[in-house]
Amino acid sequence: MPRKILVAVAWPYVNGEPHLGHIAGMNVPADIFARFHRIIGNEVVMVSGSDMHGTPTTLKAADEGVSPEVIATRYHEIWSKALEDMSFSYDLYTHTHTDRHREVTQELFTKLKKNGHLVEATQSMPFSETEQRFLSDRFVVGTCPHCASDSARGDQCDNCGRTLDPIDLINIRSSRDGSTPIFKDTTHQMLRLGDFQGALEEWVEDKNDWRQNVRNQTLGILREGLHDRAITRDIDWGVPVPLEGYESKRIYVWFEAVIGYLSATRSWAEQQGTPDAWKKWWVEPDGESYYFQGKDNVSFHTIMLPSILLGSGKLNMPTDVVANEYLNLGGIDFSKSRGHAVWLPDFLTRYEPDPLRYYLASIMPETSDSEFTWQGFHAANNNELVATFGNFVHRVLTITTRNFDNTVPTPAELSEDDEVALTACDTALREVSNAIEARKFRDGLRSAMRLAQVGNRYIDAKEPWKTVKIDKESAGTALWVGLNIISTLRTVFYPYLPTSADKIHDMLFKDSDTLSDGWSKRDIIPNAPIGKPTPLFRKLDNAIIEEENARLTGN
Repeated sequence: MPRKILVAVAWPYVNGEPHLGHIAGMNVPADIFARFHRIIGNEVVMVSGSDMHGTPTTLKAADEGVSPEVIATRYHEIWSKALEDMSFSYDLYTHTHTDRHREVTQELFTKLKKNGHLVEATQSMPFSETEQRFLSDRFVVGTCPHCASDSARGDQCDNCGRTLDPIDLINIRSSRDGSTPIFKDTTHQMLRLGDFQGALEEWVEDKNDWRQNVRNQTLGILREGLHDRAITRDIDWGVPVPLEGYESKRIYVWFEAVIGYLSATRSWAEQQGTPDAWKKWWVEPDGESYYFQGKDNVSFHTIMLPSILLGSGKLNMPTDVVANEYLNLGGIDFSKSRGHAVWLPDFLTRYEPDPLRYYLASIMPETSDSEFTWQGFHAANNNELVATFGNFVHRVLTITTRNFDNTVPTPAELSEDDEVALTACDTALREVSNAIEARKFRDGLRSAMRLAQVGNRYIDAKEPWKTVKIDKESAGTALWVGLNIISTLRTVFYPYLPTSADKIHDMLFKDSDTLSDGWSKRDIIPNAPIGKPTPLFRKLDNAIIEEENARLTGN
């Protein structure tokens, strides 16, 4: 029976263009996972969207002298196009400034209030005397009391992943003008996280298949004890608080952002004409949910989100929170706010998406930070995609079409070498499947490329370009085996390189598509027609390394 798989991808702030760090940690692994589960026959819904209400958007709007909605809409459109250009297979990529999201957020807020998990409290919050306003979240910066990072913000420290309150910050100052705020009392709704301490501890202790960094960080927070956390803010941009007396306040962005996965799934179901279908993933007990994040967002998905789910009713808890470490550039993590990045829309004006998907998957920061370099991208493209994968596919198809009238040759009796090569196909299907299922995407990619290497060695040994002149039957057998390897490569690379996999499918087969064939090599039928071979990848000139590095430095 097909499994029901929810693939939930972190909601980016739309205060700037997407960079490669964003997609390496969240979108690439999520799309690999979603495509794999679709091709093996599971019922998948992949959702995300733009976080329109984050304080980074408000800050950007203030800098430009426009409304937050103008900024959010501008960059939402840029993000949407870039993600589509990368062939990320979202069932719905939406945003948080929709009626459905507002309704679902307020619905869960009201349930938490009714169930006694929200209480009103007076808090002392930073107030700017120059701007005459409360400063929440990213409007203040300071030194983290836990790790001493001097770039901690009012709600979180990216360096150590801890959630914070502004009063925790050492040397607190306004991120707008650097002034030191005073503290004034204000009233907020507090989520009583302590209500869920025991349930969360029991839940996380059982998650031995989680990545150790995620599990350990969460257990560390739980050991310190959970405290009440404000989930309303003194701001005017965001989801209104559904309480009398709170008309001038809005719901905390991280409270509503993690609810976005639910509101997006419900929106998707409504768009399909099946408004209750969302319950397959969120209510039915066999629904599975996988949340793809960066390491700085772990606590929001292992503490905040589960608390909301537990406190508001019978909603399914996350199956896994798949959090990657940081992708670095020049030894420093990619940063939109600092402008330290390779920007995705600009990248796609010069390069195809599949080579980028391949390189980012090969260096994915699964358990530790990794480094993007133009030298590495160039080498991955030329030495692995062009010289190994693409070369094997093009050689076999070209020799076949030239010598067998654009049809699949009929094999003779298979030798031991032939059988060994075909067995490698089954091995690749099994290894890649096991790796992706375990969220070990780099391992899966290595297994897929290993099959291309097997294919090259096999064809090099058989030399069908020579034997076709003296023993056409023997050459035809070798090429038939090679075509079966290519058919398998199409399958195992599909989650990683969907465009390239579909190109192979169009050359090998005249019907259906890669996805509908399922997780198999699909046997090659003798005398079936073959399409005209075209190269899968283009070789990059060595000069691009220097050119792209110069772009980074502005020279």
